[in-house]
Amino acid sequence: MEKIASFTIDHVKLQPGVYVSRRDTIGAESVTTFDLRMTSPNEEPVMNTAEVHTIEHLGATFLRNHPEYGSKTIYFGPMGCRTGFYLLLAGDYGSRDIVPLMVQMYEFIRDYRGEVPGASPKDCGNCLDMNLPMANYLAKRYLENVLYGIGDDRLIYPD
Repeated sequence: MEKIASFTIDHVKLQPGVYVSRRDTIGAESVTTFDLRMTSPNEEPVMNTAEVHTIEHLGATFLRNHPEYGSKTIYFGPMGCRTGFYLLLAGDYGSRDIVPLMVQMYEFIRDYRGEVPGASPKDCGNCLDMNLPMANYLAKRYLENVLYGIGDDRLIYPD
């Protein structure tokens, strides 16, 4: 069986960043999948499910309500390895194109206080597995260590 593209990335060299994972065409429409890598694979501890779940709820809420990207957002959700998130947008984008959007989204997550959207038994299948303070912290860390002043080495997958 052929190895899928995301398993061909050298995860030993991969650092936190914003990467184009793949581009697909569905009919006449382009879809860009982004790898929003928040932790260094196999070097740092992975994120716990509670903060990943909280970031997912807040990030999806932010993106779906964004005036420009709301209608272009196909999916935002966690990687199984818990080192980051995937974002699928309708359109053909480069990594640098979405850095301002990611800064806005992670600032929203960093600064969010109150009830997490969709975190109720009626709205979510695991509403008790949430950790807003840790999600705030991880968003702040990603902003300060990666997004603010991001260079090309964090926008293009390593060879």
